[in-house]
Amino acid sequence: MKILTTVSELRTWARARRAEGHAIGLVPTMGALHAGHASLIRAAKASCGAVAVSIFVNPTQFGPNEDFARYPRTFDADCALAKAEGASVIFAPDVEELYPAGAATFIDVDGLSNRLDGHSRPGHFRGVATVVAKLLIASEADRAFFGQKDAAQVAVVRRLALDLRLPSEIVVCPIIREIDGLALSSRNIYLSAAERAQALVLSRAVREIETLIAGGERNAAPLLQAAREIFATEAAVRVDYIELVDWATLLPVERAAPGNLFAVAAYVGTTRLIDNAILG
Repeated sequence: MKILTTVSELRTWARARRAEGHAIGLVPTMGALHAGHASLIRAAKASCGAVAVSIFVNPTQFGPNEDFARYPRTFDADCALAKAEGASVIFAPDVEELYPAGAATFIDVDGLSNRLDGHSRPGHFRGVATVVAKLLIASEADRAFFGQKDAAQVAVVRRLALDLRLPSEIVVCPIIREIDGLALSSRNIYLSAAERAQALVLSRAVREIETLIAGGERNAAPLLQAAREIFATEAAVRVDYIELVDWATLLPVERAAPGNLFAVAAYVGTTRLIDNAILG
């Protein structure tokens, strides 16, 4: 498995593999890989003959008071995991490779970028959209693989790909959870033992909404109230948002329908976590 560091190297590799008859799969990551990322790499390998895993902690999606400097960086372990799961290459550029000196071009997906996580983290989805566009263009990927846990991000990326007529198919893979239900996240390592237990309130809220919908409830108001009551059992957890939205627009809906997104975000200690369910 090769490690590539420039856009030119990545593009040359992708074009050579396509000339050999392979589809190109891209798994964009910020590193600190875990079993959730492993599932994306496996899905890419099953679907594409050649798989690139990008490892790049993207500075433009972090706010001034967020965790860019301390975001976990575990490059050697990441490479070992990616290789074991079938990645063909790692794309690990430095910041200057993706953001040349004086870089002045950024992508803002109007409307979507200011909803859910974008409302809580101003500028976050501007950074996400910009770096994903750069990676899709650099890799010329046939398919790019994202996790459902970042469902709002998926909505932004889908809109980006559609609006720019990018040829890459956006593939969404299921949330991978710990045995107790906690959604896997690179930020879980920040949690103390007590916070780790408190964090389970997010998955409990998701399960409660899924149970209520399976029982026939469709009105948003009682569903959201039930989720708030679940969160109220963990006083130390600070809710960021609890929302039932159309997954394409991220706008609230009054009645649940198949394909809608129920999404939650909360601070457990100083760590912001997210979770969700796609209804249906």
